[in-house]
Amino acid sequence: MRTALVALALGLLTLRFLPALPPGWLLLLMPVLALMLLPWRTYPVALWLLGFSWACFSAKNALDDRLLPRLDGGTLWLEARVVGLPSANDGVTRFELDQPQSRRARLPQRIRVSWYGGPPVASGERWRLAVKLRRPDGLVNPGAFDYQAWLLAQRIGATGTVLDGQRLAPARAAWRDAIRQRLLAVDAHGREGALAALVLGDGSGLSRDDWQILQETGTVHLLVISGQHVGLLAGAVYLLIAALARRGLWPAALPWLPWACGLAFVAALGYGLLAGFEVPVRRACVMVGMVLLWRLRFRHLGLLWPLLVSLNLVLIFEPLASLQAGFWLSFAAVAVLILVFAGRLGRWRWWQAWSRAQWLIAIGLLPFLIVLELPVSLSAPLANLLAVPWVSLVVLPLALLGTLLLPVPWLGASLLWLAGGSMQLLFVALCWVAAWLPAWLPEALPLWVWLLCLLGAVLLLLPAGVPLRPLGWPLLLLCVFVPRQPIAPGQAEVLQLDVGQGLAILIRTRHHNLLYDAGPASGEFDLGERVVVPVLRKAGVRRLDTLVISHAHADHAGGALAVQRSVPVERVLGGEPEAMHASLQAQPCRTGERWEWDGVRFETWRWDKAYNSNEASCVLMIDASGERLLLTGDIEAGAEWAIRQADFDLRARWFQAPHHGSRTSSSAPLLRRVMPEGVLISRGRNNSFGHPHPIVVARYRALGIDIHDSAGQGAISWRLGAFEQPRGERENRRFWRD
Repeated sequence: MRTALVALALGLLTLRFLPALPPGWLLLLMPVLALMLLPWRTYPVALWLLGFSWACFSAKNALDDRLLPRLDGGTLWLEARVVGLPSANDGVTRFELDQPQSRRARLPQRIRVSWYGGPPVASGERWRLAVKLRRPDGLVNPGAFDYQAWLLAQRIGATGTVLDGQRLAPARAAWRDAIRQRLLAVDAHGREGALAALVLGDGSGLSRDDWQILQETGTVHLLVISGQHVGLLAGAVYLLIAALARRGLWPAALPWLPWACGLAFVAALGYGLLAGFEVPVRRACVMVGMVLLWRLRFRHLGLLWPLLVSLNLVLIFEPLASLQAGFWLSFAAVAVLILVFAGRLGRWRWWQAWSRAQWLIAIGLLPFLIVLELPVSLSAPLANLLAVPWVSLVVLPLALLGTLLLPVPWLGASLLWLAGGSMQLLFVALCWVAAWLPAWLPEALPLWVWLLCLLGAVLLLLPAGVPLRPLGWPLLLLCVFVPRQPIAPGQAEVLQLDVGQGLAILIRTRHHNLLYDAGPASGEFDLGERVVVPVLRKAGVRRLDTLVISHAHADHAGGALAVQRSVPVERVLGGEPEAMHASLQAQPCRTGERWEWDGVRFETWRWDKAYNSNEASCVLMIDASGERLLLTGDIEAGAEWAIRQADFDLRARWFQAPHHGSRTSSSAPLLRRVMPEGVLISRGRNNSFGHPHPIVVARYRALGIDIHDSAGQGAISWRLGAFEQPRGERENRRFWRD
């Protein structure tokens, strides 16, 4: 039985690692072959095939439900009902539409849209909207969040921006939204949004700083509806009935154990329904149900049985759950606890079990956090040691009871006031812990190093006295002291990040690091913080010797402050230092400034007579063993003419397209002077500026210049001085990417 469950689970999980889905004929053949093998001793192979074919079939259906390519970037009028809980932050309302209908085209079953400056939108309302639609897509960078995988896991077939709209019908049966509005209206010491997250699973009321604190302290799971909260409520109901039965207060005609398990499961389902019954909540309810069933009937099968059954049920109902990091972390945490507590000789006291569980979970989850490219909170064991019982025993009961009693005057609001005060105390403590010991984002590991780290973690989770257990520490520490091949003298690693309609290029020599521009920022949407900083940390960049900000426009300079806050920066050069934030302390970029790092030469140029911000861009030439890269910022025709007249050697093998390939740049005389082999374009797909302009693209092609476009290739990297060809991050194929 256990072998069968393992084989089926492996088949379902294989989907996560596929570069492409099998062809249709093979998907039809695999179940037939599995049924032929099932009666024989090859049944594990048959079950693997069944799981694999079902997962692929489900993924294919989700991919087929995406927006048609011909509609990508177009605008349609559609009618649909709002589902879920809309979020409104910084003047932008984001919500999801279910089963949208249009007279002009077939649309996906679910669409996620943003409405800038739009009216309030409530769940359950029906709207007629003009939406600029886009196929699911996302920025593709090494070590950064994969938004496209997240969209597919949510079965969202398109995203879009609302241009205009009209409400057709008011909300119907939108009781969750009504509860949220009442929660947000109470006085909870400013923590109304946190209570909504705890009760309803709606994190839109938490600020960016709140999420940062939770991430730094490894306590994000406390403010989302997780297995811990669902299990806590189910456990409370179970223990209450058990206590009543022990004291003779439970009706003798009703056997207490089946009733305790049944009512506990009903409580878990009720909480899941309150939280919207999304995939993580469904996963938690399934796991609680399996544990209760194991307690009722199948304790002789051991603790591993409910874990395997839960894993298979979750994946059978939603095979795309394996694309989400929360899926791996939740099951890994349960597996770690089973490994730690099952089969031990002797018993730990309660305080020993609680404290050791926090440290051992941190050790057990470390390899998973690394491979999932998530931050590792060094303070998580200490923070969770205090925060988990505080939320579980104080905040959550007050919040749930207060929400339940909101119709009772004063009583429900008073309980929520106490819950908000308790939450505020928690955030004060977590803020102090986060400042004392922030999270660590480890470097990307080679597969063999990661496997050794995983082996080290498993050894440390084994009981004391097991042979070779002490070897776990040096193996686990390989994730900190990563063996790497250094960059050769006279060479430089170049990485143009995928930051949408903006620019950020990292240059690394053997011992030095330079960042040219820092990506865009607008309001709370700061790609310097969300993309540039994580990529720097994943690349092992612990400091920047020079940060060059070509000019002061937000798509180039917006992320600079986030970079400076996260990574020590020795010097900032700017084309417009006077127009940049004062804390950057930018020095002016001057023509003719030269320096050399590890055999790689750098030279800057700026047009002194620049009459606008774009023309004032700081131009940087990089020469590594004769292979040259020219970075131009947003210079246009005027600065291009000036640099051709200057005493500046423009010949370069690689050329960053000025102003993202706009029509007012990349003039033919400049291209003939540079004579590049390839051009780098950094831009957002379907951007409103029309970059790169078709005339400029035609000009590149007429001169035989290879085009490397971040919108199609993601982040682009190569080693300057080794005379390699650039490689796009999208070449690391995943079945969910176009």
